[in-house]
Amino acid sequence: MDRRKFLKGAAIGAGATALAAPAIAQGGKQLTIVSTWPRDFPGLGTSAQRLAARIAELGDGAFNVEYFAAGERVGAFDSFDEVASGNSQAYIAADYYWTGKHPGFAYFTSVPFGMSTPEWNAWIKFGGGQELWDELSGSYGLKALACGSTGTQAGGWFNKEMESPDDFKGLKMRMPGLGGQVLTKMGSSTVSLPGSQIYENLVSGSIEATEWVGPYNDYFMKFYEAAKYYYTGGMHEPGGGLAFGMNKDFWDGLSDYEKAVIEAACNEEHAASHEEAIAKNGEFLTKLVNDHGVQVRAFNDDIWDAMGEAAAEVFEDTRAHSELAARIDDSFQAKLREYGTFMANFEGTFINQRNRVLDII
Repeated sequence: MDRRKFLKGAAIGAGATALAAPAIAQGGKQLTIVSTWPRDFPGLGTSAQRLAARIAELGDGAFNVEYFAAGERVGAFDSFDEVASGNSQAYIAADYYWTGKHPGFAYFTSVPFGMSTPEWNAWIKFGGGQELWDELSGSYGLKALACGSTGTQAGGWFNKEMESPDDFKGLKMRMPGLGGQVLTKMGSSTVSLPGSQIYENLVSGSIEATEWVGPYNDYFMKFYEAAKYYYTGGMHEPGGGLAFGMNKDFWDGLSDYEKAVIEAACNEEHAASHEEAIAKNGEFLTKLVNDHGVQVRAFNDDIWDAMGEAAAEVFEDTRAHSELAARIDDSFQAKLREYGTFMANFEGTFINQRNRVLDII
């Protein structure tokens, strides 16, 4: 079978079977992938493993793929340097983990009061986002592609009800990216912990609150054993994408066909992971409430407004970092308003009216 015809057909398929073990094809180009997620972890971990397996499958011998979960080859937050140095060829991560290197990386995962996943996809693919991502990543010797999405994330887990902005003062909370900077401006003490370390820190009291992803992923983290108040959609990650970050020399050395294999696999998994999250979140939210007594809450308008004011300051700080950071923010904010106007008037109107007519809460 002609590889290009096979690739074209495979890219249309719905998804791939998750494999726990590394997928290895003999004789192809070496593609060692390190991940920031634990092995077999539902959602993020299994998505990363699925992507690694799919690249090997689509490549049909083009790549010798080895996949290492967080801690198996390098620590979760060492993935960036591991790939930039060329020791491994690719990482699977959330690029906002690298804001300490450049704040512009946050926009290529998610930012406070930012884009939903469909909006972010439009910006990356058709609004100039990928070109800016290439410019930023390229300056660190990397090339990144979108490879996953969790959709709108939960506001987080708390051991008390959050009734006013003052409740965030002095709060010790796990939240990475620009969202963490927003809470810092509100008086919180924020940390960025890899997923494997959150539970132990929450149970021990080293942190008092955390965000992770959403009901499907959070259920398996057992945060409900330490915090009973679970807040719905948060300001920090309204949507966006995860990154398949490659060493740029490796990427530049690939043939057009080899690049197409990786692009097709990333596109497929980016869609599949978002769809999986939507399919699973309702089921596991019900389990959290019915089986573990979790109390679901929503932030009130006073908290949202305070977060908005703090976010405006964070964006000003980000823009002041560099000319590139300002250009990324300019593009993102302009497209957010363009896409947001359409989404509110069309999809937003329909969803609100549909839910009203069908009595969906």
